Amino acid sequence: MLKIKLARFGKTKQPQYRIVVNEAKDKRDGKYVEQVGRYVPAQIPKILEFEVEKYNEWLKKGAQPTETVASLFTRYTSGNPFPARKPQLSRKAKAKAEAAAKEAEEKKNAPVETVETTAAPEAPVETPVETVAATE
Repeated sequence: MLKIKLARFGKTKQPQYRIVVNEAKDKRDGKYVEQVGRYVPAQIPKILEFEVEKYNEWLKKGAQPTETVASLFTRYTSGNPFPARKPQLSRKAKAKAEAAAKEAEEKKNAPVETVETTAAPEAPVETPVETVAATE
């Protein structure tokens, strides 16, 4: 029975997969009948490529995709296989953000102290003193 499955290759800790048609009992990374795509999960953004015509042709011939390959194909056909995610904050960062938000809320809701001052009485306007020129 033929299977459409992932064959791993690439460096240690940097997996890359070929999506291949292979006999069900053959080794994962052994010889294969045909390659129908590739998947690189270690790269950002992840790469997922299928040769849809070849894939569908092998399905018609009776090849069974593994669960993983079937789910990857559904993602591929959906249009956006790996949507971007929001970065998740660590516990410390969450606590710091909550503390800052709480402090801002307290400042916003704190009553503003107003001190009433009595207006100082107006000082009388001084008129300039006329100087009389002394005549000698």
